[in-house]
Amino acid sequence: MADKREAPETIESPQLKPEGEAASTMTNGGDSQHSQEYNKESSLEDAQPQSYLVEWDGPNDPENPQNFSFALKAWITLIPAAMTFVASLGSSIFSAAVVVTAQEFGVSQEVMILGIALYVLGFACGPLVWGPMSEIYGRRTPLMIGFFGFIIFQIPVAVASNLQTIFICRFLSGCCGAAPLSITAGMYVDIFDLVARGKATMVFAAAVFAGPSIGPVIGEFTVKNAQLGWRWTLWITMILAAFFFIIALPTLPETLAPVILQRKAARLRLEKRQWALHSQLDEQPVHFSALMSKYGLKPAKMLIREPILALMTIYTGLVYAILYLTFFALPFSFESDRRWEFGKASLPFIAIFVGIMAACGLIIWEMTVIFTPKVVKAKKPLPEERLPSMIVGSFILIIGLFWFAWTSYPSVNPWPQIISCVLIGCGIICVFMPGLIYLVDVYLFDANSALAANAFIRSVMAAAFPMFASPLFKNLGVRWATSLLGFLCIALAPAPILFYIYGKKIRGWSKYAYDLG
Repeated sequence: MADKREAPETIESPQLKPEGEAASTMTNGGDSQHSQEYNKESSLEDAQPQSYLVEWDGPNDPENPQNFSFALKAWITLIPAAMTFVASLGSSIFSAAVVVTAQEFGVSQEVMILGIALYVLGFACGPLVWGPMSEIYGRRTPLMIGFFGFIIFQIPVAVASNLQTIFICRFLSGCCGAAPLSITAGMYVDIFDLVARGKATMVFAAAVFAGPSIGPVIGEFTVKNAQLGWRWTLWITMILAAFFFIIALPTLPETLAPVILQRKAARLRLEKRQWALHSQLDEQPVHFSALMSKYGLKPAKMLIREPILALMTIYTGLVYAILYLTFFALPFSFESDRRWEFGKASLPFIAIFVGIMAACGLIIWEMTVIFTPKVVKAKKPLPEERLPSMIVGSFILIIGLFWFAWTSYPSVNPWPQIISCVLIGCGIICVFMPGLIYLVDVYLFDANSALAANAFIRSVMAAAFPMFASPLFKNLGVRWATSLLGFLCIALAPAPILFYIYGKKIRGWSKYAYDLG
């Protein structure tokens, strides 16, 4: 049983822990504490009493990821985010192929939805591999291996002649596609300071959510094109992934400080012929069994014992699953009810994308203008100050869902319903991102375990929701099916309000949360 420990009484402004850890909010990998222990302002000559311990050559060592140039940091921000976007897009672009593949293979649409559900289930399973690997071998190697596997597994699906191939390879594609989702945010922790990390995290979040919102639009127009067809949804995904893979392969550097120092020590041993030179990672290697405990057993225990983690995981899992439910809600409403033609019916997804981008901008503004000055003044983490934007997002999402539901009558102009999609996209992000960052602030050094539990549950929920989407909307109709989602959100909306008022007291009961004073 983990003992409750106290966090430092004060935290200097440039290295504030909560915002730094926030970059890990979408990932199971990326141990920021492990990485930053090695970002020390020391030199080989000053290392005492172990004179053969290799560390950074002073505070301005160019090999230290914190000292990378602005251009290189921007590159590290954008390229893995682009890879994340493609992996996320792969989850939704196939939704446009469900109807035609069901007809081609002689099965129901409910069966073909497995092609999406298994892919998202891969998002739940993949981080169990990529997270530990990113702490043992660094960020770059598992990222590139996973993304290469993602590219390869598009091919069997694109040429498949049976359902078994489609389903198995879609699952494996999701597992491999989870690599950038698991590792990218950890790279941001490696290279950025407080303020920049928060902004980079929102770039990553935009990529994670933009992919599913844009995928159906690309997919429907691809399937509709007689010269392309449904198989080209896979070829397009593969081409995009290969493009970013080829760019990243020669240009994306390693960012995990312990691994960089280990490689530096190996290089110096050969150059100086001093075989005693070593890094701290050589002295204290990361054991796979310990990592599996952190990403497996410990998250399960925390999920059972921690009310904050349990409620926030259910809530963020619900809004994440609602995004995947829109793959079927929007086409059902605009194709079946409003009788829009195939292709045109996917255009409302652009409204969700607009809402997602707007929410990311609002959260960056809130981080910069409101939250950061409060934390700098207090000189310590303020977890509950993350929650006002989540509370606002809860109301935005609820309003958006009911607005969508009751403006879906075919006799009503479609624009009010389309505008509601902007609110849904905005609300999803405003609930999801502050919720995850709050978990990081609450659990600090146990944040990776908390996020591992959250990521697994939300991915399982996102995989499950599409499975009952079709019977839900066919039996209840758009109005009551969407209203049901709204009522679920109403039931969970008090959670951030409860934690905002009583969070400090609840944290005092926790065996994993740290006493922040």
